[in-house]
Amino acid sequence: MSNDFLQLAGKHVLVTGLSNKRSVAYHIAKGLKDAGAQPIFSVRTEERRESIQKLVGDSPVFVCDVSDEAQIACLAQELKAHAPLAGLVHSIAFANYEDGFKPFVETPRKDFLAAMQVSCFSFVELANALRPCLAEDASLVTISISTTTMAAENYGYMAPIKAALDSSVVFLAQSLSEMSSVRVNSVRAGLLKTRSSAGIPGYADAYLYGEQATMRGRGVQTDEVASTALFLLSPRSSGINAQGLVVDAGMGSGYFQKDLVRKATLPE
Repeated sequence: MSNDFLQLAGKHVLVTGLSNKRSVAYHIAKGLKDAGAQPIFSVRTEERRESIQKLVGDSPVFVCDVSDEAQIACLAQELKAHAPLAGLVHSIAFANYEDGFKPFVETPRKDFLAAMQVSCFSFVELANALRPCLAEDASLVTISISTTTMAAENYGYMAPIKAALDSSVVFLAQSLSEMSSVRVNSVRAGLLKTRSSAGIPGYADAYLYGEQATMRGRGVQTDEVASTALFLLSPRSSGINAQGLVVDAGMGSGYFQKDLVRKATLPE
């Protein structure tokens, strides 16, 4: 028997962005299944669908490249057969680092706009296209980052993109409240070891430093971020709307711990 504390048993939830077992989306999907929910998946390509299907068994997997407006509309049509959807997990991000790291001021326009479309505006487009499929009290959750006001040089233009995503959460929540009881929130995750983070130049060093700033001396884990997303998807969090919950193991408050200060001011 599944534990129905989350009150998600039997409910359909669309999960986007699943890439492998290390991804946030995978851990969220696993938690949904453990809670008795029925996750549905959307991935970018047919090739990805074939690989993901092996991870999720007989769960439905659809193809939708969110950079294509027509494919978003097609996904919405396909999902009508699975309505009502109790939730949407937006765990999609893209940045082009093929040409190597550039100073923020030299960010190419095409790269910034492509990242904005995929990593931010796709959440708005999916929410709008899926409105006919959503339950009256559905919960929409996106995955953001713990802070967008700290200039982590190697993260570059993705921080402003995530800042736009955080702002979109508030505006989406307000807009949808005029026609339903749908909630919109984000999980603002600290540094994680995922496939997507591996592609960020210098990320490993940043992760090791950030880990030292956590109050427990150990970085936040992917399943901890997923657990917060599950809570936000659940009716148990019905009083939370238009919020970004920071899940970083205290990293953002730990930069002035005495050991870090000593290492910075009295290097060996």
